[in-house]
Amino acid sequence: MSTPSASLHRRTLVLPIAGMTCAACSARLENSLNRLDGVRASVNLAAGMARVEFDPAVASAAGIVEQVRGTGFSVPVQSLDLAIAGMTCAACSARLERVLNALPGVEARVNLATEKARLRYTPGLIDEDELVEAVTRAGFTATPITESGRAGEKARKAAEYRAELRVFAVAALLTLPLLAQMGPMLWSGVHEVAWMPGWLQWLLATPVQFWAGWRFHRGAWNSLRGGGANMDVLVSLGTSAAYFLSVGIWLLAPGGHLYFEAGAAIITLVRLGKLLEARARARTSSAIEQLLDLRPRVARVERDGGVVEIDADLTRIGDIVHARAGERVAVDGVVIDGVSSVDESLLTGESLPTRLEPGARVHAGTQNLDGLLRIRAESVGSHTQLMEIVRLTEAAQGSKAPIQKLADRISGVFVPIVVVLATLTFAGWWLTTGDFAGSLIPAVAVLVVACPCALGLATPTAVMVGLGRGARLGILVRSAEALERAEKLAVLAVDKTGTLTEGRMVLTALDPVRDLDADRLLRLAASLEQGSTHPLARAIDEAARARGLPPLPVAGFENVPGFGVRGHVDGRALRLGSPDWLAPNGDGDEAGDAIRAVLADDAGPLGHLSFADRLRPSSRAAVARLRALGIRVVMLTGDRPASAAAIAAEVGIDDFRAGVRPGDKAAAIARLKTGGGIVGMAGDGINDAPALASADVGFGMAGGSDIALETADITLMRADLDDVATAVELSRVVMARIRQNLFFAFFYNVLALPLAAAGLLSPVLAGAAMALSSVSVVTNSLRLKSWRPTADDR
Repeated sequence: MSTPSASLHRRTLVLPIAGMTCAACSARLENSLNRLDGVRASVNLAAGMARVEFDPAVASAAGIVEQVRGTGFSVPVQSLDLAIAGMTCAACSARLERVLNALPGVEARVNLATEKARLRYTPGLIDEDELVEAVTRAGFTATPITESGRAGEKARKAAEYRAELRVFAVAALLTLPLLAQMGPMLWSGVHEVAWMPGWLQWLLATPVQFWAGWRFHRGAWNSLRGGGANMDVLVSLGTSAAYFLSVGIWLLAPGGHLYFEAGAAIITLVRLGKLLEARARARTSSAIEQLLDLRPRVARVERDGGVVEIDADLTRIGDIVHARAGERVAVDGVVIDGVSSVDESLLTGESLPTRLEPGARVHAGTQNLDGLLRIRAESVGSHTQLMEIVRLTEAAQGSKAPIQKLADRISGVFVPIVVVLATLTFAGWWLTTGDFAGSLIPAVAVLVVACPCALGLATPTAVMVGLGRGARLGILVRSAEALERAEKLAVLAVDKTGTLTEGRMVLTALDPVRDLDADRLLRLAASLEQGSTHPLARAIDEAARARGLPPLPVAGFENVPGFGVRGHVDGRALRLGSPDWLAPNGDGDEAGDAIRAVLADDAGPLGHLSFADRLRPSSRAAVARLRALGIRVVMLTGDRPASAAAIAAEVGIDDFRAGVRPGDKAAAIARLKTGGGIVGMAGDGINDAPALASADVGFGMAGGSDIALETADITLMRADLDDVATAVELSRVVMARIRQNLFFAFFYNVLALPLAAAGLLSPVLAGAAMALSSVSVVTNSLRLKSWRPTADDR
């Protein structure tokens, strides 16, 4: 244990603990931690926390966390999103990512396009303040992002943009007279005697160099101090060389050629490029903003016998919320009163309104079109489906596609290579011409024309816009890596029930065999089943309601597990269940793909009822569309081979696996993967979750189980196989746009650097080219906003 003197320097950790289920767990963990030298621990089972004091001289936070894990428990990883200010190019984001990932227990992804960092960290090894401090030491500023801070972040960025615009306007006014004297020199790079005196050029250029250009000089210093080099270093070096060379010539060799206009023009043009880039990048996140704008600011809630308006964030689970015609729903919940249609297009991509009746689910952000709805709130505030879509999309937009790794590696060494190339350019020209000032100009052009920004923005901007567009279409992609895998999808396994079919039984035929008609048979069956929650009972009830047949009273209702139900209706003892129970010498339990039931009384069968899980109307067209994309569709079903073959033929599937039990789906996926190529799985049930996890790409259908949706790589907000084809098309167009961007970024630098080194680009033109290169990459990505899938009606 620690000595008294050491206790003066003891540290305290408060760790969240996962895995404790009883007092024995907490006692075991407490004893385990207290066995460590220099450690004194107390574990609170109710709070799920451990308070640990330790002497840093003999124990460490990492060792304590490892001791927790060794005892059989864990310290849950926590997440933190930071808004990052001060990044100017890919080298900045790559360096900050390296800095954060070097911290103990931290996994970080930094996105230049969104100017955000997404971190996962282990409490105890590091805390939020230390993470923010690490960003500050790297030369940037960080602000934690919270749900309530989103609007403030948008306002902050708008204010920053206006301030940047003012600085650019002043810089442009000061630079224009310098450029006006150049005339043909702008294009030729050949300097003649300027009509503007040196002192006036200096007076105009100095505010541009040190005031408008301060962001580049500060960024360069922060970058170099942090052990890296970014675009700011190139701009600062290039403009400072031109400025101080001109000052030297003006003071020491009056009458010589001055290059004040080069440095001023470079700073002004690069600032213009950054303004255009910021404006374009703001549009890449418009899909998220549009989703957030769906949230109503106020909710009309029943309180104390009346209806009052309150802040939507103050609603509680169980509140009765009103939604009038034309208003957006404020909560996720169940309709308890009222009939109306709602527009869910911005959540699911479904263009047709959805009709709602009492008992139907409704989601926050959807628009009530017709009558008044009374809704019992089940999810409110940040826990609604709308906010879950926002979180999923933002997380995916912040992820990195594997294709970006090459650009990241190049960005890490790009600036030092360019500095070396500029030095060699200067030396080569000086050795060849002997003109020091003239040799500096192509070197400045090399420094300024190089653009690591385009490399850094090529992938994340396309991912942001593409996934935002997907969210508008009801397609939620969990990561850029899943998007890249979906592009190469070769085989898609589909679960029959709930994917190709509607996932619910419907009554398809009534076959009376005694002295009653079809309506009488159905009414007796519905009356008997009104006490059951079985899927076939629901199908019978829906059919009876559709025919306007009210149920008769039932007495003595009894559920017979595994067989059916029985009771007394209209003075008759009735039984309804499987043919094996009621007509053992009759038909089997299935005929083709139909399920059959028998209604009987004491005298024998009264009639047969046939049920089927109907195919979705869109399934055949969806399969055809997937096949047109070059994807082999394989159906997995537990049906017998004959029934499976009939369904497969009806939807146009050539390959199917019959008799696949729910627990065998993952094994079926594993066998498909042995054939090579990317294998996907589309499903919606709890028993689909292992197969979705086993597949290279899992497509979870909305309306299915929560575990299936959590396991899926791509969630489809409409339970429609056609959206799988849309997701694949989206992945292909996004990846194509990424490759276009990367090609342009590489091609630009490969072409521009030799031209600048050869003296064929003036520094002013080099600055303009650099400023426009990143803007063109972002603009190309923005083309995805207008993309529409084939055969789309949305």
